[in-house]
Amino acid sequence: MADLDGRIALVTGAGKGLGAATARALAAAGAKVAVTDLVAPTELATEIGGIARAQDVTSESDWEMTMDWLRAETGGLDVLVNNAGLWLFKPILATTLDDWRRLHAVNVEGVFLGTRAAAPLLAERAYLWRGGTAIVNLSSVAGIEGAAGATCYNSTKGAVRLFTKGCAKELAAARIRVNSVHPGVIDTDMGRHLIDDFAAAQGVGNNEVMASVSAMHPLGHLGEPQNVADAVVFLASDRAAFTTGSELIVDGGLSA
Repeated sequence: MADLDGRIALVTGAGKGLGAATARALAAAGAKVAVTDLVAPTELATEIGGIARAQDVTSESDWEMTMDWLRAETGGLDVLVNNAGLWLFKPILATTLDDWRRLHAVNVEGVFLGTRAAAPLLAERAYLWRGGTAIVNLSSVAGIEGAAGATCYNSTKGAVRLFTKGCAKELAAARIRVNSVHPGVIDTDMGRHLIDDFAAAQGVGNNEVMASVSAMHPLGHLGEPQNVADAVVFLASDRAAFTTGSELIVDGGLSA
């Protein structure tokens, strides 16, 4: 297990799914974890001995207030996990400009705002750790390859992938490592929504789509939230001290 004793971590979109699993895994590895979502995940914070705050990741001022809150409550920040995100399954001809802007506001602008707001705090504590401090951005296998009906989502997750690489080069001098994680279909609420959307689009039952989507992954099943959380913990730790600008794919072979 990666040792994160003494680290302070922030996970956005931590109310459920991958965010909640990641917060639990970071806490289990020894980190003090702050969790945010549109509604403050106070129960999760109590469970893991962390702190919680309501946050809109698309709000520049909310990011500034979140950094002030972190400094006051914990003294700083060592790990930022930009996890908050939305899913959209619509053919491009049915995708509205509002759809496009809403998805990009959360999935892309939220990552940009978070990175920009957190970098000064991360730089302050980078000298404490052999591997410096870390930003982990949640992208997707959809940021690696295209998917019919998910073009808007593809755009956002592809943007996160390359934004991560640019930031890795720019922030290396401050000893801030920046990496992205690219899940396949994971058994979360979002993953179930994907199954529902596919079933509705194809006019077939959910069980049939579940079997089909599971078979798309060479390992033969959907991923579990813990699979992704473990990848994040690794990238946050000194075990990944020489890893930056990378894309860690956790997709059961889907994109292979």
